[in-house]
Amino acid sequence: MFKILVVEDDRDLCRTICSFLSGNGYEAVGCQGAGEAYDAMYSGTFDLIISDIMMPDIDGYEFAKTVREINEEIPILFATARDDFASKQRGYRIGIDDYMVKPIDLDELVLHIGALLRRAGIASSHRLDIGRLSLDMDKRAATYDGDEIPLTAREFNIMFKLLSYPGKAFTRTQLMDEFWGVETLTSPRAVDVYMTKLRGKFGMCSEFEIKTVHGLGYKAVLK
Repeated sequence: MFKILVVEDDRDLCRTICSFLSGNGYEAVGCQGAGEAYDAMYSGTFDLIISDIMMPDIDGYEFAKTVREINEEIPILFATARDDFASKQRGYRIGIDDYMVKPIDLDELVLHIGALLRRAGIASSHRLDIGRLSLDMDKRAATYDGDEIPLTAREFNIMFKLLSYPGKAFTRTQLMDEFWGVETLTSPRAVDVYMTKLRGKFGMCSEFEIKTVHGLGYKAVLK
């Protein structure tokens, strides 16, 4: 089940959107502001974000910009009363993926969500199959030739991230921000420790290799 973060300061509208999405096969989590949304993102993973622009304290632009600095891939949809071109232009320049003007037609919203998830390449499954290796996101389980590979939640999440974007290099800071949280005091070198563990646990896999990108970070390369 795909998990959607709804950031909307109108409590009733937030509840309505979440209820509708839940009735259409999604798991929706509602937040009344960016602060709540950051907390939700630090404690869990989401497949898509729906955000208002005009919110107290931190507006949608600042929120989306921060999200993009942490996660370049997650689809972001603005749902807002602002219908002028300048607002749309600013949103797309920050890195959002879609823009809808209130009042929102909820059936249309579901269509937009489906299109964004397909575009992100995650709509069909939360599962990766690479040769004899399978990673199941919902079960947080990895198997090779049918035998389970014991992994911690963080080890699984890092491996799933790398293999979801084969050939793409991720910096230590990017991985730290996503899987430890931006406020962590842990040294980025902790990523090196995890990569050593993952290389050991996936040593039997001939389908890919975790390569060090010197001066940058790591990437998974398919063979």
